Order: sequence, then C-alpha cells, then structure tokens
Amino acid sequence: MRTEEPQNLKTLLASLAATEFCYLTTRGRVTGKPHEIEIWFGLHDTTVYLLSGGMDRSDWVRNFMKDPQVTIRIAGQTFHATARLVSDPQEATLARNMLADKYHEREKDDSLSEWARTALVAGFDILAAEK
Repeated sequence: MRTEEPQNLKTLLASLAATEFCYLTTRGRVTGKPHEIEIWFGLHDTTVYLLSGGMDRSDWVRNFMKDPQVTIRIAGQTFHATARLVSDPQEATLARNMLADKYHEREKDDSLSEWARTALVAGFDILAAEK
C-alpha cells in the first residue's frame, strides 16, 4: 500500500470532518476477525481522534493495542491507519476540545463534559485512502 500525497489526503479528510460518525474496523485480538464499530470522531490534518469512555477496557482499544493496523470509513470513503494511544498532553487537549465542540459535550460554564474530560484519547494516523 502506498501512501497518498499529504496535501491530497488532508483535503479529502477535511471535506469529511463534519460527518457525524466514522466506522472503525479493528482485528479481534482473540479471533483475528474484523470488528467494526460506529463512533464519534474528530479530524485534525491526517489524524482521526476517538475518545473511549470505557478507557482501555473497550474492545476496540484492546484490539488495536494488539494490532494497530486498522481501517476507518467516513461517508463511504475507507482509509488505512495506524492506531496509537495519545500520550502528549497538548495533542490530547486538542482532541478533547475538538470532539467536545463537535458533539456539544460542554457544561453550562463551557468546561468539558465528564466524558470529554476523562475518556481515553486514541489517535489514528491515516496512511492512505482506498481507491
């Protein structure tokens, strides 16, 4: 699989950023079978961000921890990506705020909701779009 030109990939992803859900497919850590979920997402450049309220107990997180090669489908367009836990505090803050704003997950005082503030942040670095 070859990677896309960075600017072409950024443009394509930017056009999909307002889509309500994405579909993440991981490989089952026990069965090895594909496992797809529908989930809220945020996009920044060529990275998709997801928040896991179940932290590292969520199946999709446990699956990508074993095999970080995943696919993400947004509005019918499928992307190959590499999954990772976000450990950089600035990157995590960016992702939390992005998802809180997109999905109206803020308190009356404009602070983050509990979910947006405490969920595990996962980043998915897009490698290529399927043709």
